[in-house]
Amino acid sequence: MKTLFFVCIIHLAVFAANPPADNNDANKIIQAALQPSPIQENLRRLTDEIGGRVPGTPAMQHAVQWGMQAFSVAGADSVHSEGFEIPNSWSEGTTEMSATTAHQVSATGVGGGTVLSSFRVRAVSVAWAPALAPVKHVPVIDVGEGTGADFQKAGDVTGKILLVHTLVLKTWDDLFAEYTNAPPIIDRAVKAKAKAIAFIATREHDILYRHTNASAGEIDRLPMVIVAREDGERMARLLAAGNLVWADLSIPNQLGGPIKTSNVIAEIRGGEKPEEFVILGAHLDSWELGTGALDNGCNAALVIDALRAIKASGVTPRRTIRFILFSGEEEGLLGSRVYAFNHRAELDRAAGVVIYDSGTGKTTGFSLGGRKDVYGMAKELISPLAQFDVKNLKLDMEWGTDHFDFMLEGVPTFVADQQEANYLENYHAVSDTYDKVDFPQLKKHVAEAAALSFELANLYEKVGPRLSHDQIEQTMRDTNSVDMFKAFGLWDDWQSGKRGRQK
Repeated sequence: MKTLFFVCIIHLAVFAANPPADNNDANKIIQAALQPSPIQENLRRLTDEIGGRVPGTPAMQHAVQWGMQAFSVAGADSVHSEGFEIPNSWSEGTTEMSATTAHQVSATGVGGGTVLSSFRVRAVSVAWAPALAPVKHVPVIDVGEGTGADFQKAGDVTGKILLVHTLVLKTWDDLFAEYTNAPPIIDRAVKAKAKAIAFIATREHDILYRHTNASAGEIDRLPMVIVAREDGERMARLLAAGNLVWADLSIPNQLGGPIKTSNVIAEIRGGEKPEEFVILGAHLDSWELGTGALDNGCNAALVIDALRAIKASGVTPRRTIRFILFSGEEEGLLGSRVYAFNHRAELDRAAGVVIYDSGTGKTTGFSLGGRKDVYGMAKELISPLAQFDVKNLKLDMEWGTDHFDFMLEGVPTFVADQQEANYLENYHAVSDTYDKVDFPQLKKHVAEAAALSFELANLYEKVGPRLSHDQIEQTMRDTNSVDMFKAFGLWDDWQSGKRGRQK
């Protein structure tokens, strides 16, 4: 009862400092956002002309230039980039895989006995995984879903290629499970001295995609490929039927030393409290099999268009709004992590972080990073977005996008919750291209992001304080997030002080 009492007191204090806002300015911004704009042409240039954007590549350098130019054209008060280093460079060569099986032919006619047949296996390397020099005729062993029991059943897998089963990707939970399942499988494979792992793709129709298990740009411990679902299941059926399967595999990845990349930052300067700030962000980098349209080019274009819309509306926020295009998100949220660390001394003045990172599926609401203390005011802030049916607020602590290190620093965060739409099938995939973007919906997202960011910046007092280390950890426990942190290998970093607020 005491906890509830004090939460109520906090809510009353926040409302006293921030009386219900006049939505007139927010509606002006929304109307400006819904007007015709360069967003489609901006995204076409980013995806069709520049293409997939892996840090350290010329494409990523061109993307940084694209962002700086587009922010300037949109009317930013200032634009700059902030460089940082990723510890290793990585690029895929031409990964090649084929399978050979032995099967019996009936001797009713001529030529009975054992026959060998081969077929090509469509495969791509897992990102930031080591290279594998060409190997031939390596036994393939089915290890099911890669559990401890599955490995025990498979027996000695030393020097073998391990075939790992997966579910077809349909929901956000499926996607997070794909990431959480991989590390313990890799642990078991390394311990068992396997040659390589072949994960069956979670997409059907031969769609291949790029993932990484790296968390800080480090090179992984074992060569790994993602194989087309149809090819992987063919091998699995052959093995289940008692046939032997061997693979020829070559993964000529190119690894190198540290690489430099940059975040791009633009500002609209606040009129009354310019030293305080709100961040609206999305990541600019992408994998390169497709052109990174849904993940996350559309939202990089959104951030730029949100700046344009606020400027076009003619209103000036009390606080500064920083519009940030982060780099290195795909390699472990590196750009936002570096930014939060480098700007730690000023995070007491941060009034909120808003992030979009889920394609163009309809926004249903926002995740608040476990912050019960901002819930009431957040309800007020999203009320102008009811016209887009944006009404829901969640109190979970998400992982997997660029709010994360700000959340661990105690800053209030707002992550857009979106419907899956066509995002999951095309996620990190060869099919993630410009034509998949729902531009009418994206324009609504611009309106939502611009209005919410402006309202956070325009409150008389910040929506909530920066939490202390102990308050952040208590929030983790209150939201049952500790197990999630452990599953993603983040808990030790938090406990050791390697990551997050230290006091």
